[in-house]
Amino acid sequence: MSGTDWRRQWRALAWLAGGFAALYLMPVGHPRFDGALLEAFHLVRWYAREHVILCLLPAFFIAGAIGVFVSQGAVMRYLGPAARKPLAYGVAAVSGTVLAVCSCTVLPLFAGIYGMGAGLGPATAFLYSGPAVNVLAVILTARVLGPELGLARALGAMLFSVAVGLLMHLLFRRGERARVRAAAADAPPPPARPLRQTALLFAAMVAVLVLANWGRPGPDAGAAWGAVHAAKWWLTGAAALALGVMLAAWMDLGWRRLAWVAAPTALLALLGPWRPLLPFGTGMVLMAVALQRRGGEAAAWLDASWGFARQILPLLLGGVLAAGLLLGRPGAEGLVPSRWIAAAVGGNGLGANLFASVAGASMYFATLTEVPILEGLVGAGMGKGPALALLLAGPALSLPNMLVIASVMGARRTAAFVALVVAMATIAGLLYGNLI
Repeated sequence: MSGTDWRRQWRALAWLAGGFAALYLMPVGHPRFDGALLEAFHLVRWYAREHVILCLLPAFFIAGAIGVFVSQGAVMRYLGPAARKPLAYGVAAVSGTVLAVCSCTVLPLFAGIYGMGAGLGPATAFLYSGPAVNVLAVILTARVLGPELGLARALGAMLFSVAVGLLMHLLFRRGERARVRAAAADAPPPPARPLRQTALLFAAMVAVLVLANWGRPGPDAGAAWGAVHAAKWWLTGAAALALGVMLAAWMDLGWRRLAWVAAPTALLALLGPWRPLLPFGTGMVLMAVALQRRGGEAAAWLDASWGFARQILPLLLGGVLAAGLLLGRPGAEGLVPSRWIAAAVGGNGLGANLFASVAGASMYFATLTEVPILEGLVGAGMGKGPALALLLAGPALSLPNMLVIASVMGARRTAAFVALVVAMATIAGLLYGNLI
């Protein structure tokens, strides 16, 4: 047997021995372990119920549409390595003000533009800004935690998105040139669709995504927020209907197919008392069937969306399970006791800020949930510097998020992106904590 074969056998033996040791020593029956295991399944069930249908399915359709409807020339012109930096990074940095999505929902959109040839710098600026530069979250932060922290979060997130993108571009500029050249050489011909139609299609899809996930207003929220939330499903339905009309008219989907999708969805929505997930999910499934039967560009859109779902969803669910096992849900315990976290983020020293950045980057925050969690930590003695560090690192990163990013742009680039976000959040928190 050759040396290579022996090394392969030794690796297999090591994996088997490690797996056996983990099972043999598994602390089943210990309250902390059993509780953490239960928390992991609670969190992944909550994620499946609250985020997969309402957040990820629309995001997968948007990501697939980027690959089919948007010409690679347009992506390269506005976000490519040769694009003017003020334009490319400006577009990427303000995207969060429109999307207001969490660190997981932004992933299909990031994978879509990165796969189309967007430069690593603008793509990672978009990846950070999508969940971090969130106007609603900034307003809520200012009202609950104080205007100084809200302003610091807004300025820090905008600056971070540009700085992280520029640094990623500098670190990997050689490899990016080769990647973009290969993408341009293999690119399919641009779709023959007017820019106006493409813009309206994306506006309708983004409206469905944003409105379906519009959060319940808190006691300090404005009247406009409450009004939108009260009418969110009517507004979502109107945006979905507008999207269907455009698909029937511009993609030859056919009015009969549109009625076949819309009628059961509307019937389920009106006959209640159904949870909104049922009509929303039914509409998504029927739309997928209609696209597949239409063939051509419609089927290509569905195939691209399915490709993103197949790549991203298993990693996200596995990452959420791991995050629940380690950290539990808000207000509950995982393997890492919450009192350790509360004790480690007191004061405004370097250690407290670094720990807050790492903890924030590891935890999963749904959109806007970081504010009440942070309110509890501040009440338990958390310093203002670590509070800002967690706000700058937490919404943009999570364990599930890191797994998917690594599958899209590789482990080295992902490690660099995470390290930059954690380091910059730590420095910002240290400066803020010592100035305020």
